[in-house]
Amino acid sequence: MLCLDNLIYHPPATPTPILKKINLELACQELGLIVGPSGSGKTTLLEILAGLAERTGGNIYWHTQELTSLHLQQLGGIVFQFPERHFCGSTILEELRLGHPELGTTRVKEALAEVGLDHVAFNTSPHALSGGQQRRLALAVQLIRQPNILMLDEPTAGLDWSMRRQLTKLLAKLKEHWTLLIVTHDAGELTQIADRCWSIDRGELKFVEPNSLSHSKLTIDNEDNGAE
Repeated sequence: MLCLDNLIYHPPATPTPILKKINLELACQELGLIVGPSGSGKTTLLEILAGLAERTGGNIYWHTQELTSLHLQQLGGIVFQFPERHFCGSTILEELRLGHPELGTTRVKEALAEVGLDHVAFNTSPHALSGGQQRRLALAVQLIRQPNILMLDEPTAGLDWSMRRQLTKLLAKLKEHWTLLIVTHDAGELTQIADRCWSIDRGELKFVEPNSLSHSKLTIDNEDNGAE
């Protein structure tokens, strides 16, 4: 379980804290959804949980162990908004092996299968993939690291309704084996698969019921044809 206890982030240059006494609990194999407008502190919270920024106060625990920034870097994997803009590999295989040259093809195939890309050739350029496939590849890049918690920043941004729906199906499937924390300004279909939901505004986090975040819900069927 991930637990945040009175987490504060107050850089010296800001008159008020960006994050104000954040309390959050997320159990293993749950999907947590945090919804808030731009500038509310969503991305900052993920950066702290990924060990990319240092909290000013409060504590972060994984089960009973208190975590440092170094622990957090090892614990979590983060997929930023529009991750496809940051692909560096010339092929899918190269992208997945960046920083992990020792990875065998078996583990690479497993990671691609988890995100529904096992039918794509290793020598395919990441930039030749469709938008939905690129988001899936970005997830595979993090999953291959075997993180305890997978964090996503605006995962449906820039996708049309069909791709959003397919990505939501994939995330529902992934939470059977992984713990996920998603931040977004538009809850949309994600409320259907969330186990716990919070709203965030001006650095203050509040627990909310999923149905209060979205008045219209699309039905997610059991079929998953892949985001194309």
